[in-house]
Amino acid sequence: MTTDSKLFEELSFYTLLHSDSDYFIHQLIVDAFTAQTANKDTKKISLVFSLVGLYLLIEKNYTGKQIQQAHTVLSNYKDYLPEIKLPENRGEITISEVLKSELNRDEMIKKWCSSVWKEYESSKEEIKRFCEIYLFGKQ
Repeated sequence: MTTDSKLFEELSFYTLLHSDSDYFIHQLIVDAFTAQTANKDTKKISLVFSLVGLYLLIEKNYTGKQIQQAHTVLSNYKDYLPEIKLPENRGEITISEVLKSELNRDEMIKKWCSSVWKEYESSKEEIKRFCEIYLFGKQ
């Protein structure tokens, strides 16, 4: 198990036991971690859905629960997933920094998500368009 995977397990322990189950903050760390650690072997659906989650959180103010529901809807459109180019940099905040932070951990998780989403600038329009068509029903 890699160091990052161990850190993800540690943070998962916190998020899965979180008192606000309606917000479901665990979905946020799944999406941030997947997008930040993606490589050529990452499944296309995993990367696209993680970016959809970050987009919905950062730009549409969705909760983790709402993101999870959006993923369920979008799973019907797996054949239409956009191509994503992996950026060299994946965010200035890492999972290690989230765990070490003296800030409110929930706030640090949101900052981490924002930092990762920012680095996927070249794919933002594809993700937004995918959501507009298949989630929001706009042509």
